[in-house]
Amino acid sequence: MSAATAALDERLVETSPLRRLLTRPELGSVVGALAVFVFFALAADGFLRAASLSTVLYAASTIGIMAVPVALLMIGGEFDLSAGVLVTSSALVSSMFSYQMTANTWVGVGVSLLVTLAVGAFNGIMLTRTKLPSFIVTLGTFLMLTGMNLGFTKLIAGTVSTKSIADMEGFPSGHAVFASTLTVGGVDFKITILWWLALVAVASWILLRTRAGNWIYAVGGNQDAARAVGVPVAKTKIGLYMGVAFGAWILGQHLLFSYDVVQSGEGVGNELIYIIAAVIGGCLITGGYGSAAGSAVGALIFGMTSKGIVFAEWNPDWFKFFLGGMLLLATLLNTWVRKRAEAVK
Repeated sequence: MSAATAALDERLVETSPLRRLLTRPELGSVVGALAVFVFFALAADGFLRAASLSTVLYAASTIGIMAVPVALLMIGGEFDLSAGVLVTSSALVSSMFSYQMTANTWVGVGVSLLVTLAVGAFNGIMLTRTKLPSFIVTLGTFLMLTGMNLGFTKLIAGTVSTKSIADMEGFPSGHAVFASTLTVGGVDFKITILWWLALVAVASWILLRTRAGNWIYAVGGNQDAARAVGVPVAKTKIGLYMGVAFGAWILGQHLLFSYDVVQSGEGVGNELIYIIAAVIGGCLITGGYGSAAGSAVGALIFGMTSKGIVFAEWNPDWFKFFLGGMLLLATLLNTWVRKRAEAVK
């Protein structure tokens, strides 16, 4: 290879750290998170207290647990509008099975895992077999789950909420795994924060260090081209939907073991929050671009904003306004970062 050819070979061209930074999908969300943190640190007197930051992290974790698998699904080029109610479905199945069968609560937890993963597989199989848009497929699942949550709960429990399972065998250990509080330096932290961080670590490893991660990016970028080079498109998408279902199962068990009863109408609308967190974190609506770490930062921005407004003693009715503004700004910034990344390449 001649010197001139080597000079033109992009694989041999060294990229400066700054240029590499500009190609990161989570760049915009990190800048946004710093701006939101500084803003509420100045606007809200109690925002920087350790207890307040713990509350922020808890709010972020309950969004982040779902935002991570939703982000992977969006990188793969799809959506899941049933993610919010699936969390409630997971909690309802676990609670009602344990109560009606008078079984150890862990039996209900296991059955709930199987049912929730089955719903995720159903979404993926329907999508790949029918070739319908994910919007239509998961909207149908959303409506069916919403009706089933209410219908089965009223049929079995007689009301719109489940019976308490707090006195059943296995509840204390289930609470310890899914809803306990850890005290560090005199500050209480919910265990959901650890679940969230673990999911971010595993998802980042999958995306950056495994063949499956390459498949996810390839499928989201151009599924026809990915299929042409041997990527198992259908299996990848089914796996992504089952990943969303797994996150819904974790959050559903947290919901159950935190309150020991579940309201059948909860979860509606939360799917949009998970998608917003992923988009703020750098995922493109068109797929093929994003990161798990970015979704975590997006969830953190959500947590800081939702609790920062409370700490600043502002009218919480303005929260959706701020959220919508952040979504638009994040989308514009993510588009700019994407263009910079393509220019660097």
